[in-house]
Amino acid sequence: MSAAQAKVTAKEKAVTEAETAATAAAAEFCSASTTYVTAIDRYGDVLNATAPTVGDVTDAGSDLEEPGKDALEAASEVVESREALTAAEQELAEAQAELAAAQASAAGTTPSAVPSSEAPSPTPTPASVTRVQEAEAELAAAQAGITDQTPLAQASEQFNAAAVALEMAWLQLIGDSGCLSDAQQDKAATAVSSYTKTLQQALADAGYYEGKVDGVYGPATVAAVQALQKANGLPQTGTLDKATEQALRSELAAKGGAAAQEETASTAAVQQTLKLAGYWDGPVDGQWTEELTAALESLQKDLGVKVTGTVDAATIAALEKAIAELGATPSPIPTPSPTGSPQPSATS
Repeated sequence: MSAAQAKVTAKEKAVTEAETAATAAAAEFCSASTTYVTAIDRYGDVLNATAPTVGDVTDAGSDLEEPGKDALEAASEVVESREALTAAEQELAEAQAELAAAQASAAGTTPSAVPSSEAPSPTPTPASVTRVQEAEAELAAAQAGITDQTPLAQASEQFNAAAVALEMAWLQLIGDSGCLSDAQQDKAATAVSSYTKTLQQALADAGYYEGKVDGVYGPATVAAVQALQKANGLPQTGTLDKATEQALRSELAAKGGAAAQEETASTAAVQQTLKLAGYWDGPVDGQWTEELTAALESLQKDLGVKVTGTVDAATIAALEKAIAELGATPSPIPTPSPTGSPQPSATS
């Protein structure tokens, strides 16, 4: 029996060591992936204002290669450490079962069941990993498609859109990997993703979007919004401002039924997201008003992005960054300044 007890003690130590290694690997992944997102932002230009040149675009791989490699290696370490922890926990369970059997045999009783160990911490989910891989390929394709003959405006739009999509994919992976520890930030992240999915579905119902409804405000979503704007004689910005929202509402209303309901849900999603973050105290009724625009502008001001009153990838990504930082700082999203009117804080 002493040998069985010694084995259990050794396996308990192994589990403790595996847990420590897994925790360290998760922390390294969160740090490395955040560093990579910051590097990508030089080209996505949604978290900080930058001015990349054509030369930067054609040479982008050089300064993204090292942080990207570190982030992917860190993700692999997370998976490996979690597998090692699972194996250690299984070995401990077997050793505990052997000890229980030995104790029962000595006492002439039936061994009691050994309680199962707790579930391991979150690891990068296959869907998130796949989306990151797709976004990495899209960025590479965008870069390869830019030549010395590509018009500057076109090159900027193509590369920026792909970089934004890659940023958003990594931010989603960061959240899915357990880097976001606060329950409220998870709700906010879900609200942002839900809003984008609703927008994509509304655009699909109106006949402008054919991509996957995945909650990522990437090139396909931007192109769909631009197509809507072009069809309605609006500036083709790729962002959902009030005029574009009204155009979408009108087209969906003309189609009637479920399509119109989807559009209402789109505006309602913005209101709900702002409400979760503490910037909107009005009704969640799917009606876009001047007050809602003001709330969105207050959010953008607090998040440090261009104040446009539009729902765009820059605002979404800035919010996601604030959400991600919630895991490292007590209060990442600025507290609304004390004024009489609602102060928005989280839209997609």
